[in-house]
Amino acid sequence: MRLRLADEDRQVALGECLGRALAGQGRVYLEGELGAGKTTLTRGILRAYGHQGAVKSPTYTLVEPYELAQARVHHFDLYRLGDPEELEFIGGRDLLGEEALCVIEWPARGEGWLPRPDLWVRLSLQPPGRQALLSAETARGREVLERLAAELARPDSCLAGTDEDVS
Repeated sequence: MRLRLADEDRQVALGECLGRALAGQGRVYLEGELGAGKTTLTRGILRAYGHQGAVKSPTYTLVEPYELAQARVHHFDLYRLGDPEELEFIGGRDLLGEEALCVIEWPARGEGWLPRPDLWVRLSLQPPGRQALLSAETARGREVLERLAAELARPDSCLAGTDEDVS
């Protein structure tokens, strides 16, 4: 699924729709250059579960847990990861094995250690906005994309009333 997003508000709105489609579980890998909006999309995902506070990228702590009424979300940022084995020292295996939603920025830094994602989201700068390319890596990921596509097809969807390009 390819989406062109005009601005940050549309990116957050997509995150909210994606969060609902994920139903609080799974592994989502976010890929894109610095400034592509990985944390912005994560903010939208967290809003789907009721989080209204700030969302910072856990660049130095590697993981930020969110215990919400509707879901448990672990937001990883592996940008500063020196070696994938460091994930073992922070309890990564336990966090990734829980019945939770794990959103992982910079997954290539954990290559060889991270499990396969359900969904891969590749963000790129496409001035004046962004482009999101979503691909399913598992059966669960395909179900999520089907739910998201159904949501986006509705006239009152998260991207309704915009000229977003959805394909």
